[in-house]
Amino acid sequence: MKLLRFILGLVVPPLGVFLTVGVGPTLLINVLLTLLGWLPGSIHAIWVIAKYEEKLDRGGEIY
Repeated sequence: MKLLRFILGLVVPPLGVFLTVGVGPTLLINVLLTLLGWLPGSIHAIWVIAKYEEKLDRGGEIY
């Protein structure tokens, strides 16, 4: 599932973020960045997914 989220984060950034954190301010930010251009949305999506996975690995609280 992790790999799928990263691939979707590159191809369709809002979908990757939605599958990772659900509906919330992070998704809204990603949608706005994607509307500005595919590259900013993808960079943000990969960053969000990576941070989420990092928190999971540490056992920390998630969003």
